Amino acid sequence: MLELSGMNGANFLASYKDEIPEETIEKYSQAIDKYLIDNYPVQYILGYSYFYGYKMIVDERVLIPRRETEELVAYVLSKYDELFDGEKVNLCDIGTGSGNIAIALKAEEANFNVYASDISEEAIMVAKENARRNEVDVKFLVGNMVDPLKELGIKFDIVVSNPPYIPSDEFVEDIVKDNEPNIALFGGEDGMKFYEEIFKNAKDIIKDKAFFAFEHSFSKKQAMIDLAKKYYPEATITSIKDMQDKDRFTIVEVQLSK
Repeated sequence: MLELSGMNGANFLASYKDEIPEETIEKYSQAIDKYLIDNYPVQYILGYSYFYGYKMIVDERVLIPRRETEELVAYVLSKYDELFDGEKVNLCDIGTGSGNIAIALKAEEANFNVYASDISEEAIMVAKENARRNEVDVKFLVGNMVDPLKELGIKFDIVVSNPPYIPSDEFVEDIVKDNEPNIALFGGEDGMKFYEEIFKNAKDIIKDKAFFAFEHSFSKKQAMIDLAKKYYPEATITSIKDMQDKDRFTIVEVQLSK
């Protein structure tokens, strides 16, 4: 009701005893039916979601941003401060979807030169609109994982990704499976397909000193460590729990030999 009223929180509470306009009641009733009867996500009903304090339009073309992913943004910003300390750096977000990660990072840190890729042209259309609305400069590319970034001939200091990571045979709630794009949910038989693809091809796009930041399934901590060691045996690997105390993020610092 707060969102449909068009008010901010303070004005909404101040108007608590006022009669709700008939038009708003009708919108609210339709929205509740869509949620309860059609099992349709609230964010799609409203047409937007909030991520890291920024308003992002979302619809059936893109995955709805999750709260845990806000933590990934915070860890990227913290690791940047630790390793690069105010330098201008190139950052790419692989599998950007609505553009939420790339946009939030660029909005938070002006020293990031941000590129973002996604295999879905429709998702990139949404991401471009979100960047426009949030007044940030992000370069969006259509293509599979690392491929469009290779074509740029640019080397990156930071690689961020929250790719599809649900194993193909894992149970997914109907409200998610029936509404959100499956291409943005499932990550192959074991959920690790896209991480391997990134690690395998990333040497073509990263600088000698760089770091990866991933979100992944809470059950894949060791699999992520093993995969990182497979391709970058000398890397420094850090596993981080989310606010629910689940192993959700992996940071991989690499120093390539020249």
